[in-house]
Amino acid sequence: MGLQAIAERITAAEVQTGRAPGSVQLIAVSKLQPLDRVEAVLTAGHRLFGENYVQEAAGKWPALRDRFGAIEVHMIGPLQTNKAKAAFGLFDAIHTLDRPSLAEKLAKLAQQHGSCPALYVQVNTGAEPQKAGVLPDDADSFVETCRAMDLPIRGLMCIPPEDQPPAAHFAELAAIAERNGLTGLSMGMSADFEQAIAHGATHVRVGSAIFGARVV
Repeated sequence: MGLQAIAERITAAEVQTGRAPGSVQLIAVSKLQPLDRVEAVLTAGHRLFGENYVQEAAGKWPALRDRFGAIEVHMIGPLQTNKAKAAFGLFDAIHTLDRPSLAEKLAKLAQQHGSCPALYVQVNTGAEPQKAGVLPDDADSFVETCRAMDLPIRGLMCIPPEDQPPAAHFAELAAIAERNGLTGLSMGMSADFEQAIAHGATHVRVGSAIFGARVV
């Protein structure tokens, strides 16, 4: 598929759904991808990437930022509380804020640094026991708790269940965001990002369709 083809599909989805051009940002999910593939996407001009693992990101992005200049890197995988300090210095945004202990840790770090990455609350819209995220019924109170800590909550994130149509989950996330006055919606991946755009996604997370199959 490739970067250009995905970018064109995003633009077409924006037009089809009446979204403003450029209103959807493409997060190129570079976790577990060989460095030459990442460099090729950087050379093509893309500057927004997503990573799942703090250690992998720490070994990759400082050097790439030195070579390629300003790059945004977003944390899109589960974040252990004991990795929060390292994540704080690596990522421009964290999409997986999902529990009070992590919120408290990030709030302490924000006080120390005087700044904080943009934060997205992960919502487990499918109430899947194996998946991280606050339950939909708890999302409003958790957002309120985070705001009381002066955390910069930019929006919400979800990963719909693989065995269910994603549209209902995207619609639910959008409804939670709207009633909480949040404008950011991190939702949609390679197989369903056009549906996510139709439901208001501001960030879509695409990996293999850009880079090819991951090397494990």
